[in-house]
Amino acid sequence: MVANVEHEKYVDTILDTIAAAAAVRGTGIAKRSHEYVTTKMREAKAVIALQGDKFAGFSYIETWGNRQYVTTSGLIVHPDFRGIGLAKRIKDMTFTLARIRWPKAKIFSLTSGAAVMQMNTQLGYKPVTFADLTDDEAFWRGCEGCINVDVLKRTGRKYCICTGMLFDPEEHLPAKIPAEVLERIRKIDNPIQQDAAGNH
Repeated sequence: MVANVEHEKYVDTILDTIAAAAAVRGTGIAKRSHEYVTTKMREAKAVIALQGDKFAGFSYIETWGNRQYVTTSGLIVHPDFRGIGLAKRIKDMTFTLARIRWPKAKIFSLTSGAAVMQMNTQLGYKPVTFADLTDDEAFWRGCEGCINVDVLKRTGRKYCICTGMLFDPEEHLPAKIPAEVLERIRKIDNPIQQDAAGNH
């Protein structure tokens, strides 16, 4: 579901799950603060998966460069729920949410995970150079919390451990939104409806 203020109680669990995954992989996952994740929930820019009251998975979206670019980021699935296709369901929903709210924006991803690359490819993303991504300094500051940020800096932000991938809406037909996702989106208050209507 799209997260809201009722899900703020899961933020610490989300951050702990992300940190544990980064330690196991030995690769970079940009760190986010408690306040940052809470804000994503309040702005209807996050997707959370639950089984009853138990946390199962999470991801969020953010806009950059005056809403010309969108990222779907922070995708994490709790170890108890891996291997059942949950990551793809979360990824599909954040992607759909991004396309509904900002239909003309380019959606991009920085990832070092093969599974995420595969999901991105299935959604229509293509590998690109970092020069094809946003030049919004606020986005790149988010990499400061990654263990591989030294690589990014040494190369003048031309490449890193992560692969850049980009979905350009002009190369695709209008999104076919699954009915169940549309229904969930409609239940959210004005921010999504206003953005989708182009009022912001």
